[in-house]
Amino acid sequence: MTARGGTTVNQEPGDERATGMSSSHSTGQPGTERLVLRLAGAGLLASTAGIHLDLYLTGYDTIPTIGGLFLLQVIAAFLLAGGVVATGSRVVAAAGAGFAVCTLGGYLLSIWAGLFGFREVRTTAGIVAAVIEIAAFAVLAGLALLPAPVEEKGAVRRLHDRVPAGEQGLGAAIAVVALGAILVTGFTVAGASSGAAIQAGAGTELKTTSIHGVLVLTNSKGFTLYWFAHDSPDKSVCNGSCASYWPPVKAPVRAGPGVTGAITAITRADGSKQAAYDGHPLYAYIGDSRPGQANGNNLNLNGGRWHEVAVSLK
Repeated sequence: MTARGGTTVNQEPGDERATGMSSSHSTGQPGTERLVLRLAGAGLLASTAGIHLDLYLTGYDTIPTIGGLFLLQVIAAFLLAGGVVATGSRVVAAAGAGFAVCTLGGYLLSIWAGLFGFREVRTTAGIVAAVIEIAAFAVLAGLALLPAPVEEKGAVRRLHDRVPAGEQGLGAAIAVVALGAILVTGFTVAGASSGAAIQAGAGTELKTTSIHGVLVLTNSKGFTLYWFAHDSPDKSVCNGSCASYWPPVKAPVRAGPGVTGAITAITRADGSKQAAYDGHPLYAYIGDSRPGQANGNNLNLNGGRWHEVAVSLK
């Protein structure tokens, strides 16, 4: 029994409504759980922002349109991370979850078909960022859909109330979306870089074509070939993930009509042979989706500047 306003009230064990108090499910989850999700979600957003900032500063800033989008993405991620930590708002958490999904979608789309003339390839940094974005979605979506106080109104509260099975239903829905994202990402990343092999290994004959009034060297399928400023006549320094973006042209190759420069071959770090033209090891560029493009010309990417191979008439 408890007294309220001078009135004696009978209270059955477990009946908290008689005291005007709400159960933990009515007043929201314990503060510790919310705090953990806030810190985890903010940390994941900051981590993906850090990865994209590093990519931006090491060459992506020079890529038309993509560079600006990367910078915007970095700024937005840091702002959302700060907002999640500072406010714990369910709306901010929902925005962060949506941002993570959109960022992941942009990455996958750039692998599938390319974005604004740039096509992404499989790299360790890209895979790590994708995993972090999936985790960020799961954590922030969970934070956004945690039970809220009974007096809270709004779309998030209404969504929570309408989901069958309550918290379990919400948890299952988030898990299904996250699992789907993992599967789609896995299949997409597994199939990445196939275009590079086609471009670099397209025949054994070097040709020429005119792009924007400049006669440039191409492989037999018409893809523009490039040289790297940091290479030397007998050594390529583009290895690892760099070679995924700039697939080396395999040697031997022969000169086609109009190709008058000296064709040689060098040995790469992995022991394979790479064709060179007038002392420049040759590469294709994954960002060229069809013949006649030169999207890699004058890009400062993977530690140095890239140039199309201009052919002089002799």
